[in-house]
Amino acid sequence: MSFINLDIEEILKTLNQLKADQKPAWGKMNAQQMVEHLTDGFKMASGKISFPLEVEEDEIGKLKNFLYTDKPMAKNISVAFTGINPKIRHEELELSIDEFLLEWIDFEDFFQENPETKTQHPYYGLLNYDDWCQLHKKHITHHFNQFGLR
Repeated sequence: MSFINLDIEEILKTLNQLKADQKPAWGKMNAQQMVEHLTDGFKMASGKISFPLEVEEDEIGKLKNFLYTDKPMAKNISVAFTGINPKIRHEELELSIDEFLLEWIDFEDFFQENPETKTQHPYYGLLNYDDWCQLHKKHITHHFNQFGLR
């Protein structure tokens, strides 16, 4: 499977095609929840929010290796740290997309200023910048497919 390129202009162009009432092909999130969920991934990468590990430490290597395969993320995957039916933070989808852009910029700035830093993901353990980029590629592709954006 091919994954999206981490090109913010292309990703924003795609996100701006998303409609607030657009229905997913699977899952329970609505369009705005999905954008805010992607935003949370960038916040996690930058160390702004954190969650405890949800897997055994001896599983992390296998899970992390998955990031570097051409296998997509599973449909209807449920992860405890995202919660069920997360509350919307913004009044409209466009504001959620704006927050996504700001967190993307903060992510890039954070790792430019701290290139050796690793931040924790609840399933993949400590990730460096390259690991996070790989995860973001898979994760964004997964949700763009979910909402028919690819």
